[in-house]
Amino acid sequence: MQNIAIVIILLAVITALAEVTDKIKIPYPILLVVAGIGIGLIPGLPEISLHPEIVFLLFLPPVLYAAAWSTSWADFKRARRPITLLAIGCVIFTTCLTAVVAHYLIPGFSWPEAFVLGAIISPPDAVAATAATKGLGVPKRIITVLEGESLVNDATGLIAYRYAVAAVVTGAFNVWEAGIQFLIVAIGGVGLGFLIGWIFYWIHKITPDNPTTDTTLTFLAPFIAYLSAESLHLSGVLSVVVAGLIMTWNSSEVFSQQTRLQATGTWNTVLFMLNGIIFILIGLQLPGILHSIKEDASFLTLLKYGGIISLAVIIGRIIWVY
Repeated sequence: MQNIAIVIILLAVITALAEVTDKIKIPYPILLVVAGIGIGLIPGLPEISLHPEIVFLLFLPPVLYAAAWSTSWADFKRARRPITLLAIGCVIFTTCLTAVVAHYLIPGFSWPEAFVLGAIISPPDAVAATAATKGLGVPKRIITVLEGESLVNDATGLIAYRYAVAAVVTGAFNVWEAGIQFLIVAIGGVGLGFLIGWIFYWIHKITPDNPTTDTTLTFLAPFIAYLSAESLHLSGVLSVVVAGLIMTWNSSEVFSQQTRLQATGTWNTVLFMLNGIIFILIGLQLPGILHSIKEDASFLTLLKYGGIISLAVIIGRIIWVY
């Protein structure tokens, strides 16, 4: 009962903040994170913890699928070179640069731990990238590249994170084995997403045109693509993205105008709630994190280290793009 009450309160806060963002020029995700931090600092509130597997399963597939759905396949194809260089090359470069900075400038950071940190923060978020550039007059090609990169860079970051954590646990790391495994996981995820995308295209083609069932199928597709890939130890992120791109490429053939209108309205509402909850939950984690590590370092020290790492990520991306 307490968890249900918390969710209802969060939805109320998210809705109120959405009304505020219509009046001020602050990206919605930033406002939500700040609000989450503020709420988390209120004394007496229960501490909220997030299980990574639940977050990945509930939030990642629909958000990525919707981002892929709203991406123009023609624009994505034209910008495939910069998207690939950013989604793979820039993420790996930023991970390595962040690891070097963390290892040498933060006391007690071993190399494996430094690479874990780099893998966590190197891939930009798909929703934040879109929201941060909204209304700034950024050229359409730049937005296409940013959104395209954010669709597929999570796969690079998650694979790098997996091997960095394994290095922390075992104390060993084989760069050739990691590289081969990356190719297997990425190519396998793309292939499986391609297959699932065409399966759902076929299902939509042979079933009667019904806006309600067609919309329901669009919600099943990302979860099936993600769970199928993860069960085979492939990239669930790439599987979802490719399935979404296949469907958006063929949407005019399988969806009527009424279905597109209903699906768009339903997805916009669901994404509003999912994005709002996840970003405000990110802010709510900070007080608990600070409480767990306050004995090891002061707040100002942590702020200094956070600034150093943030600067390393920003400079690393500038260097790579240049």
